[in-house]
Amino acid sequence: MADSRRAGARAPWVVVALGFSAVVFDGYDLIVYGSAVPSLLGHPTWDLNPTQVGSIGSMALVGMFFGAVGIGAVTNRIGSRRAFIGCLIWFSVMMLAVSAAPTPLLLGLTRFLAGLGFGGIAPVAIALVTEVAPAHRRGLFNAIMLSGFPIGGVFAAIAGITMLEPFGFRTLFALGGLPLVTLVPIALLYLPESPRFQEQDRATASTQGLLRGRSAVALALLAVANVAGFLLVFGLNTWLPQLMREAGYPLQSAIGFLLVFNVGAVGGGLLGSALADRRGPRGVATVAFLVGVVSIGLLAVELPTAVLYLLIGIAGAASVGTQMVVFGYVAVHFPADHRPAALGIATGFGRLGSVAGPIVGGVLVSSGVSFGWNFAAFASVALVGAVAAAAVPTLAAREDRVEAAVGVADAPAVG
Repeated sequence: MADSRRAGARAPWVVVALGFSAVVFDGYDLIVYGSAVPSLLGHPTWDLNPTQVGSIGSMALVGMFFGAVGIGAVTNRIGSRRAFIGCLIWFSVMMLAVSAAPTPLLLGLTRFLAGLGFGGIAPVAIALVTEVAPAHRRGLFNAIMLSGFPIGGVFAAIAGITMLEPFGFRTLFALGGLPLVTLVPIALLYLPESPRFQEQDRATASTQGLLRGRSAVALALLAVANVAGFLLVFGLNTWLPQLMREAGYPLQSAIGFLLVFNVGAVGGGLLGSALADRRGPRGVATVAFLVGVVSIGLLAVELPTAVLYLLIGIAGAASVGTQMVVFGYVAVHFPADHRPAALGIATGFGRLGSVAGPIVGGVLVSSGVSFGWNFAAFASVALVGAVAAAAVPTLAAREDRVEAAVGVADAPAVG
């Protein structure tokens, strides 16, 4: 009995650590493509132009959409543990295939196939962490895990700086296969299965009820909130340096603003998720989006540099950090039998925002609108996110019934 209790106490941190590590590789594999772009443009025989290179890069995001939307049905059939390990194996093998792609066409195809695994890993990891974490720490544990994504981006930048010239872009991609010999063996030994999957009737694990009534409305609104969050994350990360340069700041300062933005993002995600565990995710997500409206809008005003740095840090907390809160919002809002599918659908459609963000920013910059209108447009996206988060209908009564049915009486009413 004592051994069982110790194992149960370790399980949340084992899941968080494995999920964090998987998300690090997820972030690395997505962002390292940018480090490889110069070599792809300079390939001696492929003769690629920037548009073609950009299209190849976007194939992984397209794959992520399908992977995220479809992972819920897979998880309901085979369980979170097998789905998690399967996604790890899949995107690791595909990254090795990416590294060996002999033509641009096959490079794009293998990036798309790898994206199926990228899209599936985060929803499965969030669902599993939500299952095993203490009820009053679910949001915080998920935020800790999801903070692995920007860390993966840091590793991608370091790999690009140190390895691209001596070893080539294929080596950068091949590093994405490391989970096969690092994380997969550990997950096979130590990753627990979702308690709900072990106890539930497989026949009840269906998305049909999720797409009806109040559940469908909640899912649609949370998908909109995810689109808004992802659009802010990728739009501002892509265009903030250029916007600040157009405002008259030198390049080093513009890049410094981006660093402050992402430091604020990590802090905002952790703080916001901890508050969501205490106060409920609806209010925290809504207020966080509204803080984004104000902080992003004020970036258009001429301010002292110290105040501007502070506002950019707050904007990072209220955009990237808010997206972490929204992930947790989806995870705790739906009953366990619908959770994987809800996470997959909401995050899958959210990826449309990640595609739209850089495009929207590019259109705004190229259209010649004033500096202030660029930030006003992003602030309006945050306002849409706030309205969507606030309007999500409560499903607490059904969640309570499901929690009680499997003996998890400590789960709080959420909404």
